[in-house]
Amino acid sequence: MQQQPQEQLEALNRQLRKVQIIEAPGTLLFGLGLYGKFAAKGAAFHPLLNEPGVVNLLLGAGGAVMVWGAYRLVSILSEMQRLKKRHSL
Repeated sequence: MQQQPQEQLEALNRQLRKVQIIEAPGTLLFGLGLYGKFAAKGAAFHPLLNEPGVVNLLLGAGGAVMVWGAYRLVSILSEMQRLKKRHSL
């Protein structure tokens, strides 16, 4: 049995919210990495942010999560747009 267009939109909205929640820590990690790399200059509020290896790890992990989240967001939003266009919602 096929879902109705409105039900499909609701499911896509739920997926969108999940991706946004999963992506939020990645953004925070990336932001902390940028802080440690460019703003702290050896006087970070946490000692780990003064370590170049940790900072690079934060940038890498946060960036990877952000890229994954952006990919998923674009795919979900394009599917929502396609669904709306197909059913004139």
